[in-house]
Amino acid sequence: MNDEAWRAEAASTTATADIRRRDIWLAALKRHSERWLLPLPLGRVWHELLLFGVLQAWACLFAGILLLAIVTTKFAWPLGAPIARYDFLFLVALSTQGALLALKMERIEEAKVILIFHVVATIMELFKTAKGSWIYPEANLIRIAGVPLFSGFMYSAVGSYIARCWRLFDFRFSHYPPIWTTWLLAALIYVNFFTHHYVVDLRYGLFAFAALIYGRTVIHFTIDEVPRRMPLLLGFFLVSLFIWFAENISSFSAVWLYPHQLKAWSPVSLGKLGAWFLLMIISFVLVASVHAPKPLNSGNARG
Repeated sequence: MNDEAWRAEAASTTATADIRRRDIWLAALKRHSERWLLPLPLGRVWHELLLFGVLQAWACLFAGILLLAIVTTKFAWPLGAPIARYDFLFLVALSTQGALLALKMERIEEAKVILIFHVVATIMELFKTAKGSWIYPEANLIRIAGVPLFSGFMYSAVGSYIARCWRLFDFRFSHYPPIWTTWLLAALIYVNFFTHHYVVDLRYGLFAFAALIYGRTVIHFTIDEVPRRMPLLLGFFLVSLFIWFAENISSFSAVWLYPHQLKAWSPVSLGKLGAWFLLMIISFVLVASVHAPKPLNSGNARG
């Protein structure tokens, strides 16, 4: 074995050992699940459903902590607190992001892309709040104009979720479109969030463009050992639906309010699903710039 091959094998062994150290709890869960669930009728289904749910919850760690803080502060924020609620949420989000990096649960490259999404989302927030699309009703210190800076972390949470899922489920793709077409779509989506206030809304054309380039794309993901698959567009929709539910929880907690919610809370319109679907694509394209989409038959990179 030459020196280069030996170094590659040593690096692979070290990486594998690191993954094992971090995933001891997951290995233990698998053992218990295999012992108790596999012998049952449809045991493989129950086994993978359990692992899928746990891995999804693990991928949602950043979003889950932020959503928990939003709901908790709605009902348990003390009167006369020395810090504004929004500023507390900013500190929670910032410390959570820092902890994910310090514990190597996110990578520096991923954090950079998530930061970019944070910035472009905050710019959009400044524009949208100025147009009255929604408001942040509470006063705070850490803000720009009408936008508290914790709001950008709500978009970052989506990027964090995608990045963590990409590694946890070892994403692979069939018929992935040319990269330049995905960047073009993402750019057009972002521009349309601004221009539709002045000219025709192009969202239906953007849905058609997304269907055109991603229509044949299949995402392959591994829960345990056997790769599973689904159309990528379906994956976008399911995550968008999850975000819509989270948005309803957040607006119920009065973190932000739409005009129809100012007098009394009511659910967010299902029409917002389309906006989240398009924002999902922007986030996905940004994360894909770090995790280059790989075909199903490429080497395993799980971790």
